[in-house]
Amino acid sequence: MLCPFCNSENSRVLESRATEEGNSIRRRRECENTPCNKRFTTYERIEIMPVLVVKRSGEREPYSREKLRSGILRACEKTIITADQIDKMIDNIENDLARQGKREVASTILGELVLSELKDLDQVAYVRFASVYRQFRSIDDFINELQRLQLEGSTFKFDDELVLSSKPES
Repeated sequence: MLCPFCNSENSRVLESRATEEGNSIRRRRECENTPCNKRFTTYERIEIMPVLVVKRSGEREPYSREKLRSGILRACEKTIITADQIDKMIDNIENDLARQGKREVASTILGELVLSELKDLDQVAYVRFASVYRQFRSIDDFINELQRLQLEGSTFKFDDELVLSSKPES
């Protein structure tokens, strides 16, 4: 492991432990290069086999953790969701993909996995992500989604009269 301070290849492990999620190992290391001797942390994760995402257009592209994070971050802007919660959500999604063991995954499956993670975490982030992922075109699309969630027993609450009447009162 290269030291991030002096690029020496010699370091020793001081401590190893599994992360809380149990999907990686945190290692505390110390550079063995005498003038440096600095300490740093590394993480060892299971390498997930390369997965291709099949988009709606039929185009295939390599799965990107950063692209998934970017979409989730946009939905979570100005909410109380923390960076740690987002990382845990992405870890859960990647673990689901690894369990499936498929080399290709439809973007629709990926979107549904994100929605299932957001559903109980934050209502606003869920609706924001759903509006882009499901390509909402009108206020009726939002209303239909909220009604569907209410029928499923979601924790979403809203005034039925306001939502059920999508037409402005005259």
